[in-house]
Amino acid sequence: MSAQAPPTPVVLIHGLWMHSSGWENWVELFDAAGYPAIAPRWPGEAATVLETRRHPEAMNDYRIGAIAEHYQAIIADLPATPVVVGHCVGGLIAQRLLGRGFARAAVAMEPAPFPGVLRVSLAQTRIAVKSCGQRALRTKTWTHTAGSYHHNVASALSRAESDRLFHAFSIPAPAVALRQAMLANLAIHRDTTVDTRSERGPLLMIAGSTDRTVPAAAVYSAYKIQRRNSGVTQLAIFDRRGHSLPIDHGWREIADTVVEFLGHQGL
Repeated sequence: MSAQAPPTPVVLIHGLWMHSSGWENWVELFDAAGYPAIAPRWPGEAATVLETRRHPEAMNDYRIGAIAEHYQAIIADLPATPVVVGHCVGGLIAQRLLGRGFARAAVAMEPAPFPGVLRVSLAQTRIAVKSCGQRALRTKTWTHTAGSYHHNVASALSRAESDRLFHAFSIPAPAVALRQAMLANLAIHRDTTVDTRSERGPLLMIAGSTDRTVPAAAVYSAYKIQRRNSGVTQLAIFDRRGHSLPIDHGWREIADTVVEFLGHQGL
């Protein structure tokens, strides 16, 4: 009798300014659906939000390429090739991993742009340019205030819910990773490149119609490039939703859409 194949694992990758604990509801949902899920921390990220805020220097100077390699090493130790679900920079990394054969399928929620995606957020580009001009921030971390978090990340929510999410999940992010993500078309580095031509598994891209950090137009631009691939590529745009999709009160609608997508792809 042949051994039964292990269930498909899910690896959840968060983005800028979000702690890995923000995936707790998703881990429970995927586990219940038969997908053993993990939400590994970024390199330098502490076990708790508070500890990460106390020691932001541990995340200094981490580039997107190094963060992606960190997740590649985690995937190499799994019993089966996973589905990778990422948000923001995590969505960019999910596409990189899929294109390189480290994932059976991927979900990119409001992903940071890769070279060739010309539609970007002017607000976040201004932040990236500003950090470029501040020598003290070039290798350190940058964090939102409660006000800027509401304006940029949780713009579709009430201020009360935005503040709750900010205090529960927001952490500093490496300024260099922010610059790489927002200036992908201007930089000479290769950390933000995505292989969109190699044979790959299914890809679901998700956007929020009122997202100010990664506008729906940017996600659609990336989708138009990805759909040239022979692999399945789908796009879902959620009306009146901002950049807080994985953690706000409407997270379950997004998660159910992801589980349904995986089921339709035979995963």
